[in-house]
Amino acid sequence: MPLQLVRQDITRMRVDAIVNAANTRLLMGGGVCGAIFRAAGARRLQEACDRVSPIRTGEAVATPGFDLPARYVIHTAGPVWQGGGHGEEDQLRACYRNALALATDLGCESIAFPLISSGIYGYPKAEAMHVATDEIRGFLDRYPAAGNDDIDAYLCLFGE
Repeated sequence: MPLQLVRQDITRMRVDAIVNAANTRLLMGGGVCGAIFRAAGARRLQEACDRVSPIRTGEAVATPGFDLPARYVIHTAGPVWQGGGHGEEDQLRACYRNALALATDLGCESIAFPLISSGIYGYPKAEAMHVATDEIRGFLDRYPAAGNDDIDAYLCLFGE
């Protein structure tokens, strides 16, 4: 099944990659980001992030998963909600699309996402859910020749 919605702690997912809803400097934050850093081993993950930061909103980069069950953490910087008229939807779509493209490049067969930008960045949850499911399904549908139809994608709604 290419996309599943699950109510689960993303840090416990046994997948090839989990996605961190990061800030552009890839510094340990709160919420899902903080949980990922703590579960991976905050010092080692921060050192790895320091080597690939900063990133732009919508961009995606990967680090090892360290102490997580996942092999990789794919960090993407989501948009801060400013009312919807400042390109937030395009930026949010880029987060999912670029994370999936990177996962494909890394040879991942499974990936788990949080609902990016729906916490302290204030993106309305219903709209964030629509963007996430639309972009993930669209990516998998558009690029079957690359084997993306074989990627299992999970949208983790723990705490949402």
